[in-house]
Amino acid sequence: QVQLAESGGGLVQAGGSLRLSCAASGSRFNINVMAWYRQAPEKQRELVALITRSGSTNYADSVKGRFTISRDNTKTTVWLQMNSLKPEDTAIYYCNVETFTRSAYWGQGTQVTVSS
Repeated sequence: QVQLAESGGGLVQAGGSLRLSCAASGSRFNINVMAWYRQAPEKQRELVALITRSGSTNYADSVKGRFTISRDNTKTTVWLQMNSLKPEDTAIYYCNVETFTRSAYWGQGTQVTVSS
């Protein structure tokens, strides 16, 4: 089992920045991929960014050049630096991890609201 604790959401004006954090505990040594998803009202949950244990990253086209995902050396904490935020980035952001055994775990979500 892996437990995830997210923090860093909030209200920011368009053009501003926020940094989300997600710390894993429990069976964290089996973690392979760490990712951030988001879900806006009445929309499906979508992948924002992911980072593998080896450091490879992938981003949604809508956030490329504005968001940066990173991971600490222990591979148990992941951050999402969000710059140049837009109102359309408003959503609940969820941390997700996948283990080497293909088990997936989700955080409780953190609200990000960008005002215009």
